[in-house]
Amino acid sequence: MHVSVVSPEQALFDGDATALVAPAFDGKVGILPRHAPFLTLLGAGDLVIRIAGGARRFHVEGGFLQVVANRVRVVAERATAL
Repeated sequence: MHVSVVSPEQALFDGDATALVAPAFDGKVGILPRHAPFLTLLGAGDLVIRIAGGARRFHVEGGFLQVVANRVRVVAERATAL
């Protein structure tokens, strides 16, 4: 699946991933390839993107996560790489 992570300041990640775990407003949510269409508000916490050979980690606060057609878009109000 293709994942993009953006904040008002910058684009933080744009690439393929095998899984994603994000802090939704009411708990963590896991996304795998071919996930059904989905939309949720983000809370505060660590966003983990599993990629071939490792993982990318970010701290996000606010915003939303959208899944459509095997593409995941994370639009965060605040985001920093860990």
